[in-house]
Amino acid sequence: MFFVDSHCHLNFPDYQDNCDEVIENAEKIGIKRFLTVCTKLQELPELITLTQRYPHVFASVGIHPEYAAEEGGETVTEEKLCAVAADPKIVAIGEAGLDYHYGTIESRQAQKDLFRLQLKAAKRAKLPIIIHSREAEDDTIELLREEASPDLTGVLHCFSSQKKLADIGLELGLYISASGVITFKSAEELREIFKTVPLDRLLVETDAPFLAPVPYRGRRNEPAFMIKTAEKLALLKDVNVEMLQQQTTLNFFNLFSKAK
Repeated sequence: MFFVDSHCHLNFPDYQDNCDEVIENAEKIGIKRFLTVCTKLQELPELITLTQRYPHVFASVGIHPEYAAEEGGETVTEEKLCAVAADPKIVAIGEAGLDYHYGTIESRQAQKDLFRLQLKAAKRAKLPIIIHSREAEDDTIELLREEASPDLTGVLHCFSSQKKLADIGLELGLYISASGVITFKSAEELREIFKTVPLDRLLVETDAPFLAPVPYRGRRNEPAFMIKTAEKLALLKDVNVEMLQQQTTLNFFNLFSKAK
């Protein structure tokens, strides 16, 4: 059995000079599958190249809400996303969602329109959607409820939001992913939320190169550091690391079935 880093960004410049070493370091401690996640469509060529170079690396197609104004609008269609998603190494739509931390009030409608389009594309392609939500819980919940259907599956990635979003996500059949944030000293409320998430709905991720867990906080994150997040999550769930490994890997393949 092995761990899966269910959300990282191996195509980012942070790994340009040592991607082989980064992957090898993770493999040495039992992390043997990687989902490297698209944030804008111009990344697709390098993402496809990565998946071709490494058999155990998979990718997604989608647009992060930060780029809604830049890459949204008429240039992005359900058809375009679904066409790319037909690639056997593309296993999800996203990352998609809402982020109101930096954006202007005027940008929020563009984000919502793009999120809705990607929710529809995920259903059409019958692929899970990777959901980013920051400081936008109410609008995220509203859109998820409006687009909810048996064909909509996905994950609330790097979950660090309010419990109401976790509860609605679980109600709608979504998975919830823990990142290094759960190891932060200031994250006690978040740790309490993760105690309530069923084991069979949990994933583990790095969001590398961001959010390195304690004791690596402040450094460039990488998949090998995910073991610290897993150890903390196992403690919160009162299970051993081996059981957490087995269950979260099973959860990953249940959700991202194209990655089997």
